[in-house]
Amino acid sequence: MASLSRVLRVATICPGWISCRVLGLRSLSSTAGPPPEKSVPYQMTLKEEQGSSEVTHGPSRPLPSEASVVVIGGGSLGCQTLYHLAKLGVSGAVLLERERLTSGTTWHTAGLLWQLRPSDVEVELLSHTRRVVSHDLQEETGLHTGWIQNGGLFIASNRQRLDEYKRLMSLGKAYGVESHVLSPAETKALYPLMNVDDLYGTLYVPHDGTMDPAGTCTTLARAATARGAQVIENCPVTGIRVRTDDFGVRQVAAVETEHGSIQTPIVVNCAGVWAGTVGRMAGVKVPLVAMHHAYVVTERIEGIQNMPNVRDHDASVYLRLQGDALSVGGYEVNPIFWEEVSDKFAFGLFDLDWDVFTQHIQGAINRVPVLERTGVKSTVCGPESFTPDHKPLMGEAPELRGFFLGCGFNSAGMMLGGGCGQELAHWIIHGRPEKDMYAYDIRRFHHSLSDHHRWVRERSHESYAKNYSVVFPHDEPLAGRNMRKDPLHEELLGRGCVFQERHGWERPGWFSPQGAAPVLDYDYYGAYGHQVHKSYTYHQLLGDEYTFDFPPHHDVIKKECLTCRGAAAVFDMSYFGKFFLVGPDARKAADWLFSADVSRPPGSTVYTCMLNHRGGTESDLTVSRLDPGSQASLLAPAFDGDGYYLAVGGAVAQHNWSHITSVLQDQRFRCQLIDRSEDLGMISVQGPASRAILQEVLETDLSNEAFPFSTHKLVRAAGHLVRAMRLSFVGELGWELHVPRADCVPVYRAVMAAGAKQGLVNAGYRAIDSLSIEKGYRHWHADLRPDDSPLEAGLAFTCKLRSGKPFLGREALEQQRASGLRRRLVCFTVDEKVPMFGLEAIWRSGQVVGHIRRADFGFAIDKTIAYGYIRDPSGGPVSLDFVKNGDYALERMGVTYAARAHIKSPFDPDNKRVKGIY
Repeated sequence: MASLSRVLRVATICPGWISCRVLGLRSLSSTAGPPPEKSVPYQMTLKEEQGSSEVTHGPSRPLPSEASVVVIGGGSLGCQTLYHLAKLGVSGAVLLERERLTSGTTWHTAGLLWQLRPSDVEVELLSHTRRVVSHDLQEETGLHTGWIQNGGLFIASNRQRLDEYKRLMSLGKAYGVESHVLSPAETKALYPLMNVDDLYGTLYVPHDGTMDPAGTCTTLARAATARGAQVIENCPVTGIRVRTDDFGVRQVAAVETEHGSIQTPIVVNCAGVWAGTVGRMAGVKVPLVAMHHAYVVTERIEGIQNMPNVRDHDASVYLRLQGDALSVGGYEVNPIFWEEVSDKFAFGLFDLDWDVFTQHIQGAINRVPVLERTGVKSTVCGPESFTPDHKPLMGEAPELRGFFLGCGFNSAGMMLGGGCGQELAHWIIHGRPEKDMYAYDIRRFHHSLSDHHRWVRERSHESYAKNYSVVFPHDEPLAGRNMRKDPLHEELLGRGCVFQERHGWERPGWFSPQGAAPVLDYDYYGAYGHQVHKSYTYHQLLGDEYTFDFPPHHDVIKKECLTCRGAAAVFDMSYFGKFFLVGPDARKAADWLFSADVSRPPGSTVYTCMLNHRGGTESDLTVSRLDPGSQASLLAPAFDGDGYYLAVGGAVAQHNWSHITSVLQDQRFRCQLIDRSEDLGMISVQGPASRAILQEVLETDLSNEAFPFSTHKLVRAAGHLVRAMRLSFVGELGWELHVPRADCVPVYRAVMAAGAKQGLVNAGYRAIDSLSIEKGYRHWHADLRPDDSPLEAGLAFTCKLRSGKPFLGREALEQQRASGLRRRLVCFTVDEKVPMFGLEAIWRSGQVVGHIRRADFGFAIDKTIAYGYIRDPSGGPVSLDFVKNGDYALERMGVTYAARAHIKSPFDPDNKRVKGIY
């Protein structure tokens, strides 16, 4: 057998993949023998259980005529979803697998489970998977799933990487995940075969481990069928039958196979690499790509037994314990795309391309030097599905009611399967998951992007290539950029705007005094024959911020913030979602959808939430009541009766649109939802000088009496008709101008000209982040999520609970209010000037009571500000007295800092500034 070092040498000598394959490993071996096998290292697979000589014809059991749910795909997610549906009491659920369970991608997966990730939700999902495979299944069935708890070891060969691991350790304390930061010497004592000469330290998680795909999936199937579910193998799906109801809503009606059809209202697409094909059967977009993903299995290594699994992120390699050997794999910058996905591919593997894989070998040998003398026993190169943000695709498809996604798991289907299977089951049964699953929700992608071939391909490649990169707070993608540009894009680019990407939009991040920093076409980091961009200013600016300290542009953002507080700043917020809700039932729909009372006179604007039936917050937004009219324009459609203008965060516009649409359909409201997001710009002028500036631009009286806070008007701005709203996202006197796209540049230039003598500056969303947290304004999906109620988040004022009007989520809020809040969002400030970004553990009187969701630096108060939900460790309600009487500290990277809890915002707690009182 060839040693890994020999493979590395021949790849260097023979860089062409064809010549390397011709030479093969046989000629490299010190002794004659066959080349490595192309097979997975597991003792048993379901392919072998069937037997190579056995030929199956037709489904493994007769098809039922109907089913409550049909799950398509018998891999990890399909089996986990079926199991959790059955466990939650769903009868008549059916899983259809075109071949055998695990035959697509699950059978060859490495099966690693790491408990710590830079996401509180993912930590919870991983914890549930671990509990299912290590305890629940064995207790229910008496069968061993193949779980092995050998621990996990993350390698840090630079300071930033060790800082990242310390952040994970702090988060783990909030969830009871045991972890330890080890010195190089301690690491050597734990793993004697490891080279630690170049290490800064490691993170050791003793209860990490590995799963066996065949053992886990067969046990899941056994447990599910014991509860009445059915598993039918050898039954390929050929079509999804759809019906359109009398309200015009498309809904799943049946699943068609080669052997008959099954009537069902719900389909779950767990087809992995083949999920795109299943989606096309139903007219559903599934944004993923298929790639080759590989590892090699070594020969026996003396002394490796019982060692923990290793992730050396900086070398982009993992080392999985495989009995007395290791599996070696990783993520390369030039993965091979599987361009034509075959529907006949089952228990299949590709030939390993050593030119692609060799980049992992040097890192593996450096970390465990004995590998240089160790032979390669087998190679495993199989297909895996990858998505544009390296997150799974889950939830109900916006195009088709009853069609759910559970696919695109980016080689993490085994470790995330239990948690995601449970959440998907809740989603199907109750209409929403229990946890905040927005990061996995298919509705996170704008509909214009989810089937855009170039965008999906570029972003999926970059997410794959950067999978092991440090997750820095202010990083931005380089792939799939410039998809959606607002009307001020070129104007702001020339003024030094450094853009962020959200929902496909290029939105202002901050303004560089060094001048323009355009985002260039994606260069694939030099892969596939692309030339790497030289002197790429935008990429260099991003790289400068790869730190967990205050970023080098901290003072630039400080200037934007303090100028807004002291004079005025203009913010381009054109990426916002802008919808009109009109129609005969518009008022009924608004009363039901919005937690606040929006039935105010035309000209009023209300800040409100939208909730789910559990009282969780699906959105926060502003709703403006409109005057009816017969003349349609971009600023208002023609309508009779009631009409509303909705302004929602641009990064979550698709989620808002889909949520509203689903509620309208479920309640049978006769309404029209009109999207004007691309047709209108949004220019926000904020600060003490905003009135003086805009009084020169707007042809209307801006006094408090004539234009009060939370009102809006159609007015002329530099001769152009705009909708002006007196609102603020930063806690200052200010107005938003909603402007037809063609008029945005002249209106913006008029504002800048009028503001020149007042010291008006451009500012971006980095400044908004700081200013808004300083004022105590919430950011949806940070300190306000679908698993947070407005009562818990301190937004009770947005809920019309004192009125008798019903609204979605009201019953849940009333129950919560009656029983007491079990957690509460609290503002903290830290006197010591130390940066925080979220995930820090919250200590109260010596006990961990939560973690920070959102943090930033407040320049006006000159302190770090952090928001997080706290619980009473005794399990009781969290009263205001409980909040006030604690002794608090925030743990950042293993170091605690004294903190002060605030009941109100530490900046302008009496809300004088938005009223123009300075």
